[in-house]
Amino acid sequence: MTKPVKIGNRNVGPGHPCFIVAEIGINHNGELQIAKDLIDASKDAGADAVKFQKRTVDVVYSKEDLAKPRESRWGKTNGDQKRGLEFGYEQYVAIAEHCAARDILWFASPWDEGSVDFLEEFDPPCHKVASASLTDDGLLSHMRGKGRPVILSTGMSTMGEVEHAVRVLGTDGLILMHAVSTYPAKTEDLNLRVIQTLARRFPDVPIGYSGHEQGTTRSVCAVALGACMVERHITLDRTMVGSDQAASLEPKGFKLMVDNIRAFELALGDGVKRVLDDEVPIKQKLRRK
Repeated sequence: MTKPVKIGNRNVGPGHPCFIVAEIGINHNGELQIAKDLIDASKDAGADAVKFQKRTVDVVYSKEDLAKPRESRWGKTNGDQKRGLEFGYEQYVAIAEHCAARDILWFASPWDEGSVDFLEEFDPPCHKVASASLTDDGLLSHMRGKGRPVILSTGMSTMGEVEHAVRVLGTDGLILMHAVSTYPAKTEDLNLRVIQTLARRFPDVPIGYSGHEQGTTRSVCAVALGACMVERHITLDRTMVGSDQAASLEPKGFKLMVDNIRAFELALGDGVKRVLDDEVPIKQKLRRK
């Protein structure tokens, strides 16, 4: 029996409504007002939570990588761009206040131990392990040591690597997310049956889906296959500058996905075969015998 995981005031697991996360990530392009607008759009679309990404740039990237030439609105090097996209303490205070005012949960993917400690100051409902960090045992152990639920994305990982990460984290308070780490992901690469494979391999752990495809239909299909959580990137405009924008949903698309997931859940019913009251007169009219 899969144990539900508590995220804020919500239970995540089979038998509970799908927990829907709007991944803002770095789609704010380093601008606090865009972040606030994305929080508003996520709430209005029906998301249960928004998620950001937090890095200590000089720890996550090497000096050589940061020095590489890269023309952008933030400067001429890769480091200029990475630092331009990173929010600091004051911005996160504003994010926390805005999310509280809109009554929506928020958390982030910390990419290093210092970022975990940074986020801890805001008492997040959980931490998220990005697919890129799945093999970082030190980060996983540090994150688990905080005693919060952990959501683990499994993109670009073998089953062996996933099993190892689960051993490091333990299954208590853990949610696994099937993911394909291409942006945008091709439909033929999504391999949604992995959701069921993970459910069989880890029967005590809720399984979710972190999608990077274009459109909404495949994410609804993921819920039909058993995903208890769905995470999709959200953007104000998919033509904006940024590596994740093209794999994101605009507000109308995000709301369409949420509405379709909720309609699917409503349509599932309780599985008990019965004659509806509205069917009785039709039955009397159409049945010959």
